Amino acid sequence: MFSPYYAWRGRRAPENHCAVNVALYGEARGWAMTERGQGALSRSRDQFTLGASNLTWDGAGLDISIEETCAPWPRRLKGRVRLEGEGLNPRAFALASQGGHLWRPIAPRARVEARMERPELRWRGFGYFDTNQGDEPLEAGFRRWSWSRARLKDGARVFYEAERRREGALALSLGFAQDGTAFEIEPPPRARLPKSRWLIARETRGEGARVLATLEDAPFYARSRIAHRLAGEDAVSMHEALDLDRFASPIVKAMLPFRMPRAG
Repeated sequence: MFSPYYAWRGRRAPENHCAVNVALYGEARGWAMTERGQGALSRSRDQFTLGASNLTWDGAGLDISIEETCAPWPRRLKGRVRLEGEGLNPRAFALASQGGHLWRPIAPRARVEARMERPELRWRGFGYFDTNQGDEPLEAGFRRWSWSRARLKDGARVFYEAERRREGALALSLGFAQDGTAFEIEPPPRARLPKSRWLIARETRGEGARVLATLEDAPFYARSRIAHRLAGEDAVSMHEALDLDRFASPIVKAMLPFRMPRAG
C-alpha cells in the first residue's frame, strides 16, 4: 500500500509490487522492505513466498522465514519467527464503507518467538497479528489515523481513531477476551501525545498516557511504545500514527525508494 512504484505505474498489477517488511529495534536495529515483481512471488491459500522469504499459516499460527537485505545500508537479515494466536477473532471491521476498507485483528493476543541468524539474536514474548484490505488507495479514503493495542491480564484493548475523507470521524474502542472474542467498550478519555520529530500528530485513549520510545519516525508515519492506564491496569501499547496527506505528497513518495528499494 505504501509502494511508490505501484503509485507511479498507475496502481496496476498489484502482484508485481510486493514486499516483506522486517524491522528490528534495539542494538540489532535493522530495516528491510525490498519490493519484488511477480516473478519472485508464489502464493496459495496458506502460503506466501516472495524471493527467499516465506510465510506459512497452519491454522493455529504463522511461520515466517526471513531472508532479506537491509536498506539504505545493505546488511543481511536472516532468521525465523513463529507466531501462535492465543485466540483467533473471526470478525472484520469496516474502517470505511466507501472504498471497502476492512481491518481484521486475527490474533489480538499471540505468543511470538524469534530466532535470528543474522544478526544473531533470540527473543520470546507477546505479539499481535492483523490484516487490512481495501479497494482503493489509503490516501483516497483517509486523511490520518492513529491505532494502538495493549495486552491486558484478561485480554487486549485496541483503539482506532481515523479522519475519513468522505464519512467523517471514526472511533473504535474494542476489547478482546483471551479467546479472541471482540466486544465494544466505553471509550476511555482521549489523550494527546507529543508530536514526532517529523511533527506527526499522535493521540490515544487512557489515563496518564506518555511516549516510552519512538521506534519509527518518518515524514508520514510514527511507530511508538506508549504507557497508559486502561481498565484499571498499567498497560504498555504499540502505537501507530499515519498522516496520509503527507504520504500523498510527490516529495515524500520520491524519498521512499531509499527505504524501499525495488529488486531487479
